[in-house]
Amino acid sequence: MLPSTSHAAPLSPPQSHIFVYEQGGASTLGSVALHTLPNALNGELPLDALAAALAAPDDPHFALPALVCLENTHNRCGGAVVSLAHMAAVKEAASAAGVPVHLDGARLANAAAALMARGEIDPDHPRPLAAACASADSVSLCLSKGLGAPVGSVLCGAAPFIDRARRARKALGGGMRQAGLLAAPARLALAGWRALAADNARAAALAAGLSAIPHLLVLPGADSNIVVFGPQAGAPLTADDLVTGLADRGVRVAAMRGRVRAVTSSEVGDGGVERAISAAKEVVAAAASGALERGRHGAAYGGLTDQDTQR
Repeated sequence: MLPSTSHAAPLSPPQSHIFVYEQGGASTLGSVALHTLPNALNGELPLDALAAALAAPDDPHFALPALVCLENTHNRCGGAVVSLAHMAAVKEAASAAGVPVHLDGARLANAAAALMARGEIDPDHPRPLAAACASADSVSLCLSKGLGAPVGSVLCGAAPFIDRARRARKALGGGMRQAGLLAAPARLALAGWRALAADNARAAALAAGLSAIPHLLVLPGADSNIVVFGPQAGAPLTADDLVTGLADRGVRVAAMRGRVRAVTSSEVGDGGVERAISAAKEVVAAAASGALERGRHGAAYGGLTDQDTQR
């Protein structure tokens, strides 16, 4: 059995973005049977359960494993940054079963900045983004989240794999004309990816400030630019109250399964973080005194910025 690299964290239901969201597109469009594993709160997978899932019996009644999918940073685990050691252990298990690994790296650049800050990637590494996904055979990277390009995502892998992906994209109606107009700002965003360390640091400051407010609970982690928080049990307000109360005070955040998600970016300075913490204190105080307006629902998605707008 492979040794576990996971922290001593309880396991939660499967939190993979590919499984939870996307309308089951992998099954609907790709005829893929998804086999989920629970996540630790830091986004890692239980390696013993992974090894068991990969050990498919030689029996035509069972689907054969074909791909292991990881996520880094891990959105639904509070933006947790999965360690290089854990990803290497997953790769070892997958390779032993003859199965490739795909990394959902929507915020991979934020993960790389955090891994560098933690000492897992040498600051002088010639290709630090590649080091952050070295254990994956393929990786997707969103250019419009932390990186801040206007739009777009990229899929990276070996040339034969990309050729097959292009054919699949065309069959699904994909493709874009004049894509160079989008590629140019994307290249600029990638060139400045190291600045994401500041976004990560501001998210940590936001998490620390929110943790000090009575009745609020911050999800462990805040390793990258995501902070997930919400009311403690018995608190005098709900997550929707927090979302709408903060919006009334000029701070936009997102409702997220009974909690609240705040995301920092280059548009959020230190002042924006301080204002968000101050606004959260006001909302909780108003709720405790019975002065908070109720009855409205928080938006499914939103943001936190100095200009009240967020990618």
